[in-house]
Amino acid sequence: MEYTPAPDFERLTRALRRKEPDRVPLCELLVDAEAKEAYLGRPVVSVADDVEFWYRAGYDYIGLPPRFSFSYWEGELVQDGAARYERSWGREGSGVIAGWADLERHPVPTLDQVDFGPFDEVGSLLPDGMGVVARFGDIFTTAWQMMGFTPFCYAMYEQEDLVAYAMEQLGELVYGIFRTMADYDAVGALWYSDDIAYATGLMVTPDFYRRYLFPWMRKIGDLCSQRGLPYIYHTDGVLWEVMEDLIGCGINALQPIEPAAMDIREVKRRYGDQLALIGNVEVDLLARGTTEQVRAEVRRLLREVAPGGGYCLGSSNTIAYYVNPENYRALLEETIRSGTYPIRV
Repeated sequence: MEYTPAPDFERLTRALRRKEPDRVPLCELLVDAEAKEAYLGRPVVSVADDVEFWYRAGYDYIGLPPRFSFSYWEGELVQDGAARYERSWGREGSGVIAGWADLERHPVPTLDQVDFGPFDEVGSLLPDGMGVVARFGDIFTTAWQMMGFTPFCYAMYEQEDLVAYAMEQLGELVYGIFRTMADYDAVGALWYSDDIAYATGLMVTPDFYRRYLFPWMRKIGDLCSQRGLPYIYHTDGVLWEVMEDLIGCGINALQPIEPAAMDIREVKRRYGDQLALIGNVEVDLLARGTTEQVRAEVRRLLREVAPGGGYCLGSSNTIAYYVNPENYRALLEETIRSGTYPIRV
């Protein structure tokens, strides 16, 4: 399918505000570098390259983080032939923080260590109609990665003051990053990501989130409300226990609605008047299915979820390095071809 990109950031924001735009927008939290390079047929090494990818692929925005990453464990190189970039995996066992002395040796970074250079660059690079979705996250995820997940769970009860301090420090940092990103004129939405659930249930108790995580998410929500910016939230897993809490944090849209965790049709039936929904195309299908299976799934979602608005089409997580490039193209093309309102597939 040949098409001329025609980005329209208002298309995205209308969907995020639960309205019907001209067609269903494409939306992903992130696309791995290998997938971008397979799509463009060349390396993606600069902000300009990244803008070109999101534009050529048919998105109305570029998802942009600052140049900043930190972790409390050493990365592991994926050795499967498909991934060319180093990736770090969280540890269930011990991390580098076991007590106060370790936290003093490995303190949480401060805002002045974050490089917002990509936001300084991107404004002059955007094609007409295209906007920026500023993304960052992982207050909870980074906190448990500091200790390893199992020790973190013990520490929630045995060293609650240490856990509370780490969450507070991380919350201050992440909120400061969002506050800074929101100041850029090109930024039209904020996207906070932080996995809090498995397909079988929450990772820790709802009370922990209500005490230590959701107040920070609510502060980001208040920031979005003050600036008039849509607020997107990414988490995997089944979320029924905390759905009202998430809505109370001010989020406008939820991504990615994993099929193994929640039926997207039920989510829309119960919460479609309060939340836009993003995603739901199973990553395993994108990796191992056929292009026609992907197209059929896209048409099914357009038919069953898109009517009435408040839906953006994308994967059930992210476009990982192991996704079949032809299946990814099929997702993009079928959404653009069949996603025009009124839906007729």
